[in-house]
Amino acid sequence: MVEELQANDPEYASEVDLNNPQRVMRGVEIFRVSGKPMSSFRKNKMDQRPFKILKIGLERDREELYDRINQRMDIMIDQGLFEEAERLLPHKSANALQTVGYKEIYDYMEGQYDREECIRLLKRNSRRYAKRQLTYFKKDEAFHWFHPEQKAEILGLIKSQMK
Repeated sequence: MVEELQANDPEYASEVDLNNPQRVMRGVEIFRVSGKPMSSFRKNKMDQRPFKILKIGLERDREELYDRINQRMDIMIDQGLFEEAERLLPHKSANALQTVGYKEIYDYMEGQYDREECIRLLKRNSRRYAKRQLTYFKKDEAFHWFHPEQKAEILGLIKSQMK
């Protein structure tokens, strides 16, 4: 695979850790699927687009957000989150299952803590994940932030940007 990557995308091959099989496979995969080298997608040049991007973020106050996250987790549990995780247990090492929710449940299934503690951790870690997401998006000054109930203000911004 390293040879294939070097032949099809020497630029990416010279930048990437060739001892990292995931990076090598990704570079080869991108070339095989798209016919374009991975390096062509990594250019910092923005193409001109025939439209303008308007970034709108929805934000609730922290207490309201955390209450909603806790309620949503209760609903997910009631709708079978633990049972879903159990059905996926044979695949628990997959990257997709190394996320908030599954990790806590698998630790519970292995006896690291009881169900009550598992649910507490599910809620806490979901709240922390939401906070990290907000922190990440808040760094982008292009976002216009609104409370979800500010529909008229959101529509007003959209209309003003369309002129």
